[in-house]
Order: sequence, then structure tokens, then C-alpha cells
Amino acid sequence: MSEVRLIDIMTVFLVRGLTVLYTVAVVWLSLYSLQALFFSLVFGRRARTQPTPAAPASWPTVTVQLPIFNERHVGRRLLAAVASLDYPHHALHIQVLDDSTDDTTSLLQTEVRRLQARGLQVKYLHRDDRRGYKAGALAAGLEQTEADFVAIFDADFVPTPDFLKRTLPFLLADPHLGFVQTRWAHLNATYSGLTGAQALALDGHFVIEQTARQQLGAFISFNGTAGIWRRACIEAAGGWQADTLCEDLDLSYRAQLLGWRGVYRPDIAVPAELPPQLLAFKRQQFRWAKGSVQTLRKLGRRVAQGASLTAPGGQPASLSYKIRLLGLLHLSGYLVHPLMLLVLLLSLPMLWLGQTTQATLGLFGLASLGPPLLFALAQRHLYADQSGGWLRRFAYFPGLMLLGIGLTLNCTQAAIEGLTGRGGAFQRTPKFHVKQQADAWTDSAYALHLDWTTVGEIVLALYALTAVVVAVLRHNLGAAPFLALYALAFGSTAAVGIWQAGRIHRRPRRPLVHHAWHAD
Repeated sequence: MSEVRLIDIMTVFLVRGLTVLYTVAVVWLSLYSLQALFFSLVFGRRARTQPTPAAPASWPTVTVQLPIFNERHVGRRLLAAVASLDYPHHALHIQVLDDSTDDTTSLLQTEVRRLQARGLQVKYLHRDDRRGYKAGALAAGLEQTEADFVAIFDADFVPTPDFLKRTLPFLLADPHLGFVQTRWAHLNATYSGLTGAQALALDGHFVIEQTARQQLGAFISFNGTAGIWRRACIEAAGGWQADTLCEDLDLSYRAQLLGWRGVYRPDIAVPAELPPQLLAFKRQQFRWAKGSVQTLRKLGRRVAQGASLTAPGGQPASLSYKIRLLGLLHLSGYLVHPLMLLVLLLSLPMLWLGQTTQATLGLFGLASLGPPLLFALAQRHLYADQSGGWLRRFAYFPGLMLLGIGLTLNCTQAAIEGLTGRGGAFQRTPKFHVKQQADAWTDSAYALHLDWTTVGEIVLALYALTAVVVAVLRHNLGAAPFLALYALAFGSTAAVGIWQAGRIHRRPRRPLVHHAWHAD
């Protein structure tokens, strides 16, 4: 066989291999977009919201757990909100689970003493080693209470006074109900384009996806905060475990695999602060991506097998194929990022070799109608009656689209780490107590500095631009806009990160001023 003939054969195999890999990645990506379209359709015909069961004659003891780590800006705001819960004081126990290593500790201790002087049952628990991170803190707190019900709030949340009286009746009315999750609202959605895009994404999840999952009888997730658990469910499912960075998703799936149910209440909203710094948002998404993939690795086989489950006091049952598929797509949701990166990396060699990508991109383009429809429906449902209309909120969608692509490298690294290892360091998302545009965060000691992913984003932007040029030269004009979107997304993500980091570097560092809490 001649050398030229051998090269031709190798080229054919290379082209076919690239084409198959590219097609698989695009089709796989399309499944997630089609799922968004499916949820939107289900939401359109959703059932009427179940009314809140009647209040009990006497309210049971509830422990409210507040896991905190280095939250000097927002810790007191959280404590003040929880202390204002409309619930009998004799039945309300508050646990401040503080793992802080800075002056948050003294700040919280002072606030705890003030609340204790008011007659509230507040217990301050401090750990020095952070073993198990948030999961470890919650587990340690659970050992210090005998309450049958446990509510959880992260430091950036501000629960409304009626939270317990609106959620607890569901658990009291149904002994097979393990947890109640409520909707996240936003304290600073209009602070910037970044927070507006985040609010849009979260509204899509909480308004449409969670509601549709519940309507379909699929797995729903406990989102780590703004929810309440039955203690017996936590213990039956194996308790809080730290082998994933999404201890909330892990426990909620383990509980439902045992037959416990969860209820999602979109009508109960708990506002929270959105990260105003892009690098803080990237850190948050890294943790969620890694933890979700770790949970997929841990529980994916059980979900796929439709393992027999037994509801408390019920009969064995098995998961339908629909529920299994929805569960796997849920747990693997962050795999969209490595798939998107793979599509970009394969585009350039395929275009160089003269291979067209228009057919597969056409499929992906059609499926991609799902996410914008989902986000639009969420905004219309929440804000149709407000001044300015829901379209003003939906206007953040182009920014969200760029942000979603721009985080691809960050979340791909997280997904790879999630597939290859357990646990890992729980990197907190900094909170800065910002609500109005005049509120500053750049002088905070919690502000983050650039990491290697910014350089990687610049490289990927240049790579995508090169692919655009090759697409034009190869007369594959259908691929050029798609690749240009990649270039714009990576370039803008890197630019915003550099710009925000520059604002931190140019300003003198000063001791952080504690925010005085006040009622809004």
C-alpha cells in the first residue's frame, strides 16, 4: 500500500470519527434543550396549586439551621429575619452553625446574645475544622436538637415572617412528605446586567422546571436553602453526607429513591442576594456543576436502574422510564458545558477538512427554542402585572445566553473533577450586601481575583474567531454565526472578569465596614 493511499485512508477515518463525535455531542446537547421545551409545555397545562392545609391546633417544635462561613456582610441580616419569624417562641429553636475564620464570629456572637436577651432560643455553635463543610455543619447541628422539623437558610437569604406557618402544614398533613422547597426570589435582580441574567436563569428553574417536575411526578431537588425537612426523612435517607459538593441535591434524591416525597411551593418566595461579581458567580457555578456531576456519579446507576423503592408505610414500587430519564437529565444537566466545549473544539478541524456542520447545527438550533421559551414563560408568569411588564426582565436573555456559553470552560473543569473524584473543597460564594446600584462591593475583603480560566476564555475566544474565518473561507456560512457567538461569549466573559478585577486592584484595600441591619 502506497504512502499516499495510507494517508487517504487515515484521513477518511479521522473525518468519520470527528463527524460521529460531533454529531453525538450536538444530539446530546439537543436533549437538554428539548427538555426545556417539554417543561414549558407541561407548565402551560399545569394543575392548580394545592392549597395550604389547615393550621394545627398547636405548632410543633422547629429548629431553624443557619450554616454560615465568613459572612460578615449579611450574617446579622439573616439572624434578624429569622428572629422575626411569626412562630411561637417556645417552639422555635435557632441554630447559628458558624464555621467562620474571620470577625464574623464575634459579630454573630454579639447578635446571638442580643436575641437571647429578648427571650429567643438561639444557640451558637462554632466548629474550628469545617469538616464536611456545609453538610458537616448541618449534621453537627442536627445532633444538638430533638426537633422533628428542620428549616434551613443560607446567609444570603431573608425569609419572610410567615415562612414556617406556610410550609410546615404540608409536612404535618402528610407523614410521607420528606421536605418542602420554596421559590427563590431576588433582592438585587436590577443591580446590574449580571444579576439580571442570574435572576432570569433562576426564575426559569424555580417557576417552570421545578413546577413541571412536580406536575410530572419526577424527582424534584431540595435547593440547599429556603426549605424545611422532616427529621425522620433526613435520618432514614442516611443523613447529610459530604462526598459531594451538592449535599442538598444528594440528600433529596436519596430520600426520594427511598419513597419519600418532596413538595415544591412556587407561591412561597424567599428573597436572596445574587452575586454581583462575575468571579463569585463562576465560583458558585463551579461548585454546583461539580456537586451535580458527583451526585450523578453517586446515584446515577440507581436512578437508571429504576431501583425498587418503598414509601414509608407503603408498598414497593419502581420508577417509570420517563422518571428515570428526567432524573438522569436533571443530574447530568451541567454536562452541557463540556459538550458545548467539545462542539467548539471539533468545529475548526471539521471545517478545515471541508466537512459541513449545518445539518447538525440545524437540529440544535431548532431544539434551542426551548430555553428562551422557558425563560419567557417564567417572566410572564411572575411579572405580567407589574409596571414595565415582563419583557423588560426578559431583555436580559441575550446576556444570559452569553454568560451560559462564557462559563463553559469553568464548568467543564468542574464537571471533570466531579466525574473523577469525591468531595473537594467547598468554596463559598462571597456575599456583599448589595441591593441598590449605589452599593459597592469592590472594597470588600471578600472580592475575588482572577484565576486561570480567564486566560483560557481569551484563548477560546481567539479559537472561535479562527473557526469563523475558516467557515467563511470554506463557504460554510451557516456555521459562522454560531461560532461568532462562541467568540463573543468567551471574549465578553473574560473582559468583564478583567474589568471587575481591575476595579478591585485600583481601589485601596481598607478594613471592612459592618453593615447595620435595618428593615426594608
